[in-house]
Amino acid sequence: MTDRIIPITDARRAKPLPQSTAPAARVPDSALSDARGRRLHDLRISVTDRCNFRCTYCMPKEVFDKDYAYLPHAALLSFEEITRIARVFADQGVQKIRLTGGEPLLRKNIEKLIEMLAAIPGIDLTLTTNGSLLAKKARSLKSAGLNRVTVSLDAIDDATFKAMNDADYPVADVLEGIAAAAEAGFSPIKVNMVVKRGANEHAILPMARHFKGSGHILRFIEFMDVGASNGWRMDDVIPSAEVVAMINAEAPLVVADPNYSGEVAERWRYADGTGEIGVISSVTQAFCSTCTRLRLSTEGMVYTCLFATDGYDLRSMLRGDADDAALKDAISRIWRARSDRYSEIRTADTVRDSKIEMSYIGG
Repeated sequence: MTDRIIPITDARRAKPLPQSTAPAARVPDSALSDARGRRLHDLRISVTDRCNFRCTYCMPKEVFDKDYAYLPHAALLSFEEITRIARVFADQGVQKIRLTGGEPLLRKNIEKLIEMLAAIPGIDLTLTTNGSLLAKKARSLKSAGLNRVTVSLDAIDDATFKAMNDADYPVADVLEGIAAAAEAGFSPIKVNMVVKRGANEHAILPMARHFKGSGHILRFIEFMDVGASNGWRMDDVIPSAEVVAMINAEAPLVVADPNYSGEVAERWRYADGTGEIGVISSVTQAFCSTCTRLRLSTEGMVYTCLFATDGYDLRSMLRGDADDAALKDAISRIWRARSDRYSEIRTADTVRDSKIEMSYIGG
């Protein structure tokens, strides 16, 4: 095994691969399943731990300041390493890959990586971005083979949005990016709004009004206790049911069926046929029982849950003498041993100071 670069925080520690290869709970078609019978379907890949925003719920400025030590370039997985491991994941049943960060569009030549991943048969390739660089890159991302894009936007008015991103980026930059993405052929575009009580709940209806009839899908995300830096409190959570009721009172909604098993967003259509919204309720309506996702960090650690405290080191295998069969076996063992259900057992007392930051493993 090659020498490992030491992670820059104690939280980014590796744990040994599970030893047992005993069959997990039975699922249809003998698919790779975990200890709770959940099938492996999605892989989220963080391509950078850097971001140009300082959103208070993800990378608060008081923690991620000018002295914060980001990962050195040598620690990051190369595009070739990411593509190799993605192919192995695809062989194990992964059908959807989402590129995240940090802000993934900050990764130099990201279009090249997209080209490489798009060549993997049967993969739905998506990307989540804060939208600030999207106007410049939308066409090249589409040309490279990206299938879909999701944009984060927490308010439609500048004052609230700037308070949320804490980096003085205006709403106009993000709206320009969304427009450019639509012009490049991305459709539908999903727009994610994290809702935090006392911060931006007054922006819920203005956001709904703005995107209603636009062809884009606005999704409201409950404020979650991701990482250890965002000062999460249960009192700051606005339940999705409250959001739906607020919008329904102005523009009637009807429930819509999920697009696929394990979809995290609950879908609602406008009764007048002018589009839909979604709500992601991991705090008040946990969906652990249908979670199909693994996460690959910027430096090659695999995490089985967004709220994990540690992960499994695949980079040392990629940079050592492990062949694809060994990687496949490692992934199989990780998934089959998986039993995470953090959101099902979450209480105010479960908040831990060692959870991995969302900017490190993506949302």
